[in-house]
Order: sequence, then C-alpha cells, then structure tokens
Amino acid sequence: MIYDFTVKDTTGVDVSMKDYKGKVLLIVNTATGCGLTPQYEGLQDLYDKYKEQGFEILDFPCNQFANQAPGTDGEIKSFCETRFGVTFKIFHKIDVNGENADPLFTYLKKEKGGMLGSNIKWNFTKFLINKKGDVVKRFAPTDTPEKIENDIKKLLEKLPAMKL
Repeated sequence: MIYDFTVKDTTGVDVSMKDYKGKVLLIVNTATGCGLTPQYEGLQDLYDKYKEQGFEILDFPCNQFANQAPGTDGEIKSFCETRFGVTFKIFHKIDVNGENADPLFTYLKKEKGGMLGSNIKWNFTKFLINKKGDVVKRFAPTDTPEKIENDIKKLLEKLPAMKL
C-alpha cells in the first residue's frame, strides 16, 4: 500500500505517505531541463483548481533521463517556484529505475506497469492515486495535465468509503 512508504523532502526530512491518506494524489517524476518541463504550468493550474477538494501533487525530480535535472534539491525547488510558481510539494531528487530506484517508484511501477513495461521511460510520467491509496492509473510523459484533469475530477467526486 502506498501509505507504507516514507520519502524525503528537499531538506532531507522524512515524510510519511500516511500524511496524504484520504487525498487524491498525482505523483510525477520531473526534470527542470526537459522539453516537457512546461507541464509544470499545467500541473500548478490543476493544483490551484483542486487542492481545496483534497488533491495533492507530489513532485519527484529525477536526473536519470539525459541528465535533465542536474541541480541540487534547493536549485530545483527554486527554479520551479520562480519560473512556474509551483506551490505543490517537491521532494528529494531520486532514481526511478534501476537498482537505486526509490522504493515508492518501484511500487508504483509494479502496480501500473504501463504499455511499454514497468520501467519509466522518460520525465513527467504520472501516477494517479485514489483516496484509499490505490494506484488507479499511469499516464505517459506526453499526457498533459489538461488531458488527465477529468480522471482527477472523477476521483475527487467519489465519496470516501464509510468506516464501520
């Protein structure tokens, strides 16, 4: 379950995924020097539109694809905030593939292998998580934030399961 994982923020502090229980999540591996980097603008628009309804974007910079996120955690965070006005959570730069892949991304890939197999092929691969912590969908890097908005809206509209 996604809530079993702990990740690090840009200052190296542990963040439990349990902190996001009951929210709809979009988990994205990003890069600041990629042709898809302008997607930050659309991601921020989605976050602004739906954060009050329990939507969170979790951004995990990754330098594994053509060295397109070479900066430090602080430099990446500063770039995203100043260039795109990002206010959603940016985490510690990680690997998403290979033997040093972050365990959260190993789990996400196992849950939704995608059409091209389980490895992430490029920056801005996105995973949509429902309020119960289930990985419900994987989106390709070229799937724009605008294209996935309806999937997010559907999950936000679903009522949380009643507790007995």
